[in-house]
Order: sequence, then structure tokens, then C-alpha cells
Amino acid sequence: MKFVLACWGSRGDVEPSLAVGRELLRRGHEVHMPVPPDLVGFVETAGVPGVPYGPEVEAILNEDFVRNLWAKFVRNPVELLREMWSVIIDNWEEAGNTLMRLADGADLLSTTINFEQAAGNVAEYYGIPLVAMHHFPVRPNGQLIPMIPSPLIRSASTISEWLFWRATRSVEDAQRSALGLPKATYRAPRRLAENGWLEAQLYDAVCVPGLADEWAKWDGRRPFVGAPTMQLSTAADDDVAAWIAAGTPPICFATGSIPVKSPAETMAMISTACTELGERGLICAGGTDYSDVPYPDHIKVVGVVNYAAVFPACRAIVHHGGAGTTAASLRAGTPTLIQWSSADQPFWGNQLKRLHVGTARRLSANTTKSLVADLRQILDPQYSVRARQLATQLTTPADAVTRTADLFEHAASNAAASNR
Repeated sequence: MKFVLACWGSRGDVEPSLAVGRELLRRGHEVHMPVPPDLVGFVETAGVPGVPYGPEVEAILNEDFVRNLWAKFVRNPVELLREMWSVIIDNWEEAGNTLMRLADGADLLSTTINFEQAAGNVAEYYGIPLVAMHHFPVRPNGQLIPMIPSPLIRSASTISEWLFWRATRSVEDAQRSALGLPKATYRAPRRLAENGWLEAQLYDAVCVPGLADEWAKWDGRRPFVGAPTMQLSTAADDDVAAWIAAGTPPICFATGSIPVKSPAETMAMISTACTELGERGLICAGGTDYSDVPYPDHIKVVGVVNYAAVFPACRAIVHHGGAGTTAASLRAGTPTLIQWSSADQPFWGNQLKRLHVGTARRLSANTTKSLVADLRQILDPQYSVRARQLATQLTTPADAVTRTADLFEHAASNAAASNR
């Protein structure tokens, strides 16, 4: 069978689809992955054919844009939504054309939330199943922000979906007209549901208490599969393991793929906080260059590491709150501080607080004083106890990959059988 796994987003957004793509290849299927141009190399190094799809993600998801999202939302939420949606609107036609070319002869098309609507139209045109890959609960539900009444949250989410449909209606109508499809008269999520297409939830139900019961009415069309990841080893892993073993377990600071605004200020904040707490610090630099920044002996700086190997050996973890990194810290059973900026990050921060396995703070509100206070909170032994207990209830990466690949095969096989 032929599978097309479309994914526009950062490396953390791409890796779950890539993990599933590798498994489908292993099972003997044909797989193609449309991804941002700057991540084609990442995909192909992992052994899956990659195709440029949409704009380069690094040029758009830069640190200044992400860091200022909250301030923009407070000042003018409507204008912020327009700015965020402009990426999808401006690249809709190109994304749709790429998917049309790749999906010709395909048995199934999958997509992450970006360009989901364009992918849905392509799947409808070819009469093939679509699988939507969701890294957090994007559909209306009462669990998104637990401290706000559920009916209000559901209504706000529904309005947001409607506003997105209205904002993108002209480009969607143009795509559907070119494909010979009728104009859409209501928002895409309703159309996906009416087609009976799957919306795979790439996290465990236990991470969002109450959601599985709320969504039971969807009769298995929103399955919780866990977080599929590849857990790739890196050249730095052995060195990091030796450094950790030579002293007390450190606090790990995983700064993500988006460079921090000031490496020197970030280093000063981390080293001061660790000194005050009497802890060692491990900085997993990701996309930030610390090569010109001096640091004390109790701090170690590395680049990309295998979180699955490093996180369990740490006392606490500080990261941005992306779905993949959050899944890794939860699986490690290690208390976590999320310093969030945008997208699903504040949601995962709220969930960690709700589960009492960590805490969260808006990145732009972070100070040395707040960092010390937040770390003191999660270093309380009770946080470790609860984090270890939760970790035992999570799906392993291998099982998450297997479950998702099984869903893909079953959906494609069932569609083929019904078309005979």
C-alpha cells in the first residue's frame, strides 16, 4: 500500500509522523513524507523519502515571534489569529498541489493540524481515508483549560474553528473548485467527522483526565495511541551519561529547537539558580549556540541528546512544553517545569499542574527568582513519587508507533474493501 504522511511544523511536530512512516516502510509499504524544506534532510536521514512542503519552518517560528505571542494575544487576539493563519492561507495552494501530486494512487493520507483542511479536500477528491494526527486535544472539549467552565471552553473552541473556516474560506473554495468539489458550507472538522475519518490523539488519555469519557461518543474515531517517537541515539549520549554518573543527578534544561533570545542571559539565570539550589545543571542546547558563553563547573552544555536516555537520570526537567518533549519527561517519571510560549505549550503546562507532576510559567514572565521558586516546588519528593506513578501508566514509544501504524493499515484496508 501507499501512504502519504504530510506534516508541516517543527522537528517535534514531524518526528511522530516520521516514526510511523519508518514502521510502515519496515512493513513493506510505500511511504512519502511532505515536510518543511528545512526538515527534508532530517526525514531522509531517518530513511523516509521527504518532499518540500510549505515554507521553511525556522524562518517563521523564530524566537522573537514565539516569545511575543502572548503579548500580541493580550493586545489584539484577532490580529494575532490573522497573523498565525496567514502562514496557512499564503501557502494553501502550494501545499494542496504538493499533496495532489503525492496522493495520486495513495491508499491513505495523513496530516497534522497545519494544512489539515487542504489535506482533507485532497483525500475527498481521491476518495481515500484521511488520518488527522493531533498532538493535543484540538477539537472542542471541556478539558482544555480545567479552571474555566467546560461549556464556555467548548463554545470558544467551536467559535475558533468557525473563525478559521471563515478566514480561509476563499482559498479553500478555490482549491475545491479546482478539484471539481462543491463549495464547503460548514467548517472542516464537521466534514472530517461526517466522512468517518480518524483523528489520532498522539498522547495518552491519562494525561488529560476526563477527555476519554467526554469523547466516547465518537465511537473510536479519536483513538488515544500515545506519543510515537524514534528515541534516536546521538553522539553526545555516552559523554552525557558519564558526566551524570560522576556526580549528583542534575536538573536538565532542554531549550528546544528555537534559539533563545540571549544565550548569555539564559546561562546566567540557569547557573545562578542551580548555585542557589545546590544542584548541577545540564543544558541541552538544541537550536541555541552557547559556544561563546562561559559557564561554571557545575553546568554542562551539550547539543541534541536522546531525551529517553537522559531525562530519567535527572532530578528535574525544564523545557518549553512541546508535546514530544512533554511526553518524554512524563515517560521519564521526572518532575517537570514547563516555560511556555505558544500553541499547545500552555495546555501541557496546565496538565502537568493538574496532574501534580510539575508546574508551568509563561516564558516571558520567567526570572531567576521565579525559576528558583518553581524548581524548589517540583523538587519536593512528592512530585517525584507522583511522576513515577504516572510514568507506569503511559504507552511506550514502540507501542505508540505500532498502534498508529496498525490504524493506518486498517483504515486503508477497510477503504479498499469498501470500494471493491
